[in-house]
Amino acid sequence: MSALIGTILVFAFVFGILVFVHEFGHFFMAKLVGIRVEVFSWGYGKRLVGIKKGETDYRISMIPLGGFVKFSGEEVLEEKREMDARDFMAKTRWERFLVLVMGSVMNICLAIILMSIINMAGVSVSKYMGDKPVIGWIEAGSPAEKAQLQVDDEILSINSRKIDTWSDVELALGTRPDKTIDIEIKRGDEGLIVQLLTESRSVKLTKESRARIEMGYAGIMAKIWPQVMMVTSGSAADKAGIKAGDVIREIEGKPVHYFEFTDIIQKYPEQEIDFGIIRDGEWIHLKVTPKREGDVGVIGVASTVESISKQVGFFGAIAQSVKENARMAGMVINFIKDLLTGEASTRQLGGPIAIANLSYEAFKMGFMTLIWWIAFISLQLGIINLFPIPMFDGGHIMVLGLEGLFRRDFSVKVKQVIMQIGFVLVIMLFVFIILNDVVKRLPNGWDSLIPF
Repeated sequence: MSALIGTILVFAFVFGILVFVHEFGHFFMAKLVGIRVEVFSWGYGKRLVGIKKGETDYRISMIPLGGFVKFSGEEVLEEKREMDARDFMAKTRWERFLVLVMGSVMNICLAIILMSIINMAGVSVSKYMGDKPVIGWIEAGSPAEKAQLQVDDEILSINSRKIDTWSDVELALGTRPDKTIDIEIKRGDEGLIVQLLTESRSVKLTKESRARIEMGYAGIMAKIWPQVMMVTSGSAADKAGIKAGDVIREIEGKPVHYFEFTDIIQKYPEQEIDFGIIRDGEWIHLKVTPKREGDVGVIGVASTVESISKQVGFFGAIAQSVKENARMAGMVINFIKDLLTGEASTRQLGGPIAIANLSYEAFKMGFMTLIWWIAFISLQLGIINLFPIPMFDGGHIMVLGLEGLFRRDFSVKVKQVIMQIGFVLVIMLFVFIILNDVVKRLPNGWDSLIPF
C-alpha cells in the first residue's frame, strides 16, 4: 500500500468515525425528544448513495468534509406552513439545546471511552512527562543557556501560567516560537524570574511528506535517563549482562542524560567502564568494554527514553481518562487563547492535510496509538464545535441563549443574517487552514507565495 493511498484510507476511517459519532449524537437526542429526522448524511452536497428507512434518508454525500442531520421544520416560519408537533421549532428551547449540544457531548464521551480502553489495556509512556519540571539538561548555545538557566532549576510558571509537569513545559514552550517569555524558577531556596527568547524550529510531521509545523525551542530537557530497548546478541553489552529494560543512570560515577548516552560511550573504545543501572527497582553496577568501530566505541544496544507501563482497573481507567481529557481540554482552550493573543503561531494549526498525515503516522505506530489519536481529535472536535461561531453548534446554541434572554424567538430573517455571516467566517477560516497546510510544504513557508 502506497503512502498516499494509506493516508487517504486511514483519514477516511478516522474522520468517518468522528463525523458519525458527532451526528449520531444530534440524531439520537432528536429522536429522544420526538423530532422528525429527515436526513442523516455523512458528507455535504449531492447525495451519492443511501437508503430510505422510515422517515429518514441515511446517505453518503459528495463532499466528505463533515456531515449533517436535517430536522423537520427547522425553518418552519419561512415555509409558511402550520407547525407540526414533531418539528424542531415546535420543541422547547431546552429540548433544542439538548439536540444541538449532544453532537459535541458524544465526541467528548468517545474520547473518554477510548482513553479508558487505553488505560485498561496498559500503555508505555515516557516517565519524564509526568515528572516535576526540574531542568536536567541544557543545550550549549541554546536560548536557555543565553538566559542563564541552570541544571536543577525548577520551573514554577511560564508567562504566569502554573507549571506542574514536563508535559506542561513542552506545551508552553512549543506553542511560542520566536517569543520572549517570562519563566519563574526556583533555584535552591531562591525564586527568580528569567526572560527567554525562544527559537523557531520547523519539525517534519512525516517521512513521506514535507509537512512541517513551527515549534518553539528553548534547549532544555528534564532529567531523562536512557533505557535499553534491545541488546544485540554477542555484543559488549550482552557479554557484560545488560538486559532490555535496564535504565542507565551513571557511567563512571557520573549521571548520564539520554541525549549524552551515545556520545559518552563513543569516547571509550576498548576501555572498561562502570555502568550504574537500575533493574527492577534495584541498583546494580556492571563493567562494560565498548568495542572499537573506527575511532569510536559501541556496546550494541538500542536505547529510548525511560518509560513506564500504566495499566489500571475499570473504574480507575475511567477516572484517569476523565482527568487526562480535562487536562487536554485545557490545553486546547489555552492554545486557542494564545492564537488569539498572538502568543502561539498559526503554523501550528493543522487542517485536513495535516490530520490525514498524522492519522497515517499513528496507524503505522500501532493500534493503540491510532486509538489515542482518534480520542485526541474527537475531544478537539467536541470542544471547538461548542465555540460561539455561527454555523458551528456553539453558534446555534448562542442564538438559542440570546432568544432565551430576550424571551422570544428571532425572526427567520435575523437568523439567516447571522448564519450568512457565520458561513463567510467559516469559509474564510477553512480556506486559511487549507492554505496553511499547503504552505507548510513549500520551501520557505508563506514567504514562498511572495514573488519578490
